[in-house]
Amino acid sequence: MSGGALYQESLRALRRLSLPDVSERDVLAALEAGQPGPLALFYEAGAEAGLQRDALMARGAGLFLSFCAGNLADDLIDGECTYHDPPMRVGPCVQFILQNLAFATLCGAQAQLPGPVLAEAVRTLAVAAGPQALEVRARTWTAPLFRQVAEGIAGQQWAAYLQVLWAGTVLETRAALAGRALGVAAHVAEDIRSRDVRFTSMPEADRYEIVDWARAAAQSLRRLDLRCLDAALRRIEPVLPEGES
Repeated sequence: MSGGALYQESLRALRRLSLPDVSERDVLAALEAGQPGPLALFYEAGAEAGLQRDALMARGAGLFLSFCAGNLADDLIDGECTYHDPPMRVGPCVQFILQNLAFATLCGAQAQLPGPVLAEAVRTLAVAAGPQALEVRARTWTAPLFRQVAEGIAGQQWAAYLQVLWAGTVLETRAALAGRALGVAAHVAEDIRSRDVRFTSMPEADRYEIVDWARAAAQSLRRLDLRCLDAALRRIEPVLPEGES
């Protein structure tokens, strides 16, 4: 229900644009493809930090819109954008709408975000996208390359998300550490679960190294003792047993 509230807020932001019907349907398809995604965690993380409801709704919805823009870009890269036809003509337009709507939502008065915080978070997201260029060109995977990519597209991405959610709250100083650890642990766990070639094609010693790295990240999250991370850790930790998964 909490994640659903943020999704409805995202829909309201979309409808306030009064786009042509076909454009709204295209954006809606990208939002549906992105859910539930991080919605529940966004809500729970903001609530645990003590955000007022208006700020939580605006920050969570803005971040979800940004997440959907990134998810769409990833689907276009991987040839998995099955919800737009034709994807390479419709998708870039939708991504442009989503990214600008996300920025407008996070800049709004309701979000109560200080300008410097938002500027740093958006800059971090831009930096986080950089290693994707390494990923799409990779022919062979090693532990150093895997770490570089994961730290960017997952670790820095989640650090930026929590910097936005926790700005001005009692959890603000934990955002960078928690976000990077969460992103790394979740990224590795999902690659193992889905048997992604990034993980499975590495030499055995490299796979062991990456599992140990992800397990250390998960342990650092446990030490933070935050309720909002419990559900994520319950999904992550069983995939990261002692030794290679």
